[in-house]
Amino acid sequence: MQKPPQSVDFALKQTSPNIGAGSVTGDKLSSTYDLVEQMQYLYVRVMKAKDLPGKYVTGCCDPYVEVKLGNCKGVTKHFDENSNPEWNQVFAFSKERIQASVLEVFVKDKDVVADDLIGRVMFDVNEIPRRVPPDSPLAPQWYRLEDRKDNKSKGELMLAVWMGTQADEAFPNAWHSDAASVGPDGVANIRSKVYLSPKLWYVRVNIIEAQDLVLSDKGRFAEVFVKAVLGNQALRTRISPSKTVNPKWNEDLMFVVAEPFEEPLVLTVEERAGSNKDEILGKCMISLQIVQRRLDHKPVNSRWCNLEKHMMVDGEKKETKFASRIHLRMCLGGYHVLDESTHYSSDLRPTAKQLWKPNIGILELGILSAHGLMPMKTRDGRGTTDAYCVAKYVQKWVRTRTIVDSFMPRWNEQYTWEVFDTCTVITIGVFDNGGSGGTKDARIGKVRIRLSTLEAGKVYTHSYPLLVLHSSGVKKTGEVQLAVRFTCSSLINMLHTYSHPLLPKMHYIHPLSVVQLDSLRHQAMQIVSVRLSRAEPPRRKEVVEYMLDVDSHMWSMRRSKANFFSNYGSSKWDDCNWKMV
Repeated sequence: MQKPPQSVDFALKQTSPNIGAGSVTGDKLSSTYDLVEQMQYLYVRVMKAKDLPGKYVTGCCDPYVEVKLGNCKGVTKHFDENSNPEWNQVFAFSKERIQASVLEVFVKDKDVVADDLIGRVMFDVNEIPRRVPPDSPLAPQWYRLEDRKDNKSKGELMLAVWMGTQADEAFPNAWHSDAASVGPDGVANIRSKVYLSPKLWYVRVNIIEAQDLVLSDKGRFAEVFVKAVLGNQALRTRISPSKTVNPKWNEDLMFVVAEPFEEPLVLTVEERAGSNKDEILGKCMISLQIVQRRLDHKPVNSRWCNLEKHMMVDGEKKETKFASRIHLRMCLGGYHVLDESTHYSSDLRPTAKQLWKPNIGILELGILSAHGLMPMKTRDGRGTTDAYCVAKYVQKWVRTRTIVDSFMPRWNEQYTWEVFDTCTVITIGVFDNGGSGGTKDARIGKVRIRLSTLEAGKVYTHSYPLLVLHSSGVKKTGEVQLAVRFTCSSLINMLHTYSHPLLPKMHYIHPLSVVQLDSLRHQAMQIVSVRLSRAEPPRRKEVVEYMLDVDSHMWSMRRSKANFFSNYGSSKWDDCNWKMV
């Protein structure tokens, strides 16, 4: 296969963003939030109001607050018939978009025809105080409402107004002027969030034998097998070679389960009664709460479980009777549950926390910006993109806020992870927000960075091309600018980590087959996807699958050529520690 010519568009570019890392600026932000560029925001926290005047007819009002700065306007939710409402909502106006010298806060009474003004509070933007973390939050205070002629009116409004940056703790939950076109129902879907993957376990069930089964036809050889069901996973043993009422299997079945355990393991002993007919001889249910958790490679104690059979009369369960016993071994843990591609795993620790080694350092990621993004959808007859980033390392997923309608979004958000092994990979993906209408989030591209190639204490600032494999070949959909730093906290712990095998000991003493690992990884990805979709706002299934490479086991000529070109086509790509996907 011939090497392709080196392409500048596909090459990694070193950048020089205006970040605080390594600079002596005297700013508090440069020591705590130093991998991103500072972005200034005007914050308004609307707490509550009291003694608001009501309508002449009902004596009550339906109040809400409108925060206006030039052409940008944010609105709180409204309350029905409440003269003392409490909102506790935060609004953030980007300083770059401030085109007015006065901040106006209106309290209005919602009406069918036209909303009535109850009162307002005004602030001179140049006089608003600046706050920098770790300073404590600014205390809100009461302001007397005024009418349009600056006369005092009835009612008071509690507010806090300050200038800050994206390092402010109010930033993630604030309404942003950058997303002013998004309705109040969709704001939650565009905010930055941190998610945690569920704690995954391998459940190993060794089916040994059954005893004194009661067969439907005692005059023939018994063809008996065991079916095990855990959630949506179902496995079965082979038919026992000893065709008697005391069948033996000695066969292992492996499942993936997540804490908290929601469903029991259901075992049924079944007999092959015909070509397409199986008869249940006995059934038992085992709660995973009582299953032994394995911390070493020592043999697990076996146990006998009673099998029960339900007697059905006219289609209804009338009686449950004892139907022999089954002999088995069960355990949880000992392994690391792979939910990512083995080539790009971010975590290799066993599930049991007692087996974890001390952390060896801290990984910090600054997600700065993107440029040259392609239009991913059409709105109002023109192409547009609502971009956000997702980064995944160990169990922690982070999502930046969505920058609405921009091909050059600036996030400037910084995140931190503990590092337990440098032979791991962090994955950063860029997506287009499909909104809350059921449209899927479109993939723009992703980048992977191997921690083993990072020099401790050094800040890497690069612009990474976003590449997606289409039917016509590799396409560039834009570039994402990142700042990365790995800090080693203990050289001794790092050397200790390198003196041990990469995976937990059970992977070498009782190895799993490639087919088994692939099947278990597929189940693990489905569980992670379902659990994250139950968060609020939900982490979309298509995002989780793309980040975890749900289709990595599928081979194609296009993918193999793309991987060949990325590994051998440009020496710069290898030196810059990233992998094309």
